[in-house]
Amino acid sequence: MKHAYRNRWVRFHSLPGSKRYPDTADEYTTLLDRYNTILDELFTGQEVYVITCDWSDSPEPGARPDEHTRLQPDARHWTSVRNNPDETDPDFVSYTHLFVSRIVWRRGAVDDLLRSVADDVSGGVMIADSPLERIHHPYDGGSDVLLPTTAERDVLRHRYARWLSSHPEGF
Repeated sequence: MKHAYRNRWVRFHSLPGSKRYPDTADEYTTLLDRYNTILDELFTGQEVYVITCDWSDSPEPGARPDEHTRLQPDARHWTSVRNNPDETDPDFVSYTHLFVSRIVWRRGAVDDLLRSVADDVSGGVMIADSPLERIHHPYDGGSDVLLPTTAERDVLRHRYARWLSSHPEGF
């Protein structure tokens, strides 16, 4: 997102000092507060898609890992994508399987999933509005946010400036 939609993208770090992984209960509280604060700004009261991924060497998804089922019990397979369409060696062909559920956004609704992302147990998570104009992509260390316009991005960036990276390109 940061390259294709640079003028609409912003990254927020989930812990002070750009610390990547939480070690204490207080750091988990800070991390969840930051994730949820941004999510509230984007989606409060709206129906959103919660998108998660599984990966395999098959074009069809297999059984979901128990942890994924626990974190997103209502998810349904949405689509599968071949990761590298030009790959010809069958030993290296792989697929990403996208699963989606819909919820009305409320603070704390996906805290278990966000903790799993923060601990680098789950990856490829996105929370998006139904037109896919606002996308929140949490990762271990923060979140990438895509907004419909540069102006909206700038408002959010300014409001939470203390959560931005000190890197000159915002990474």
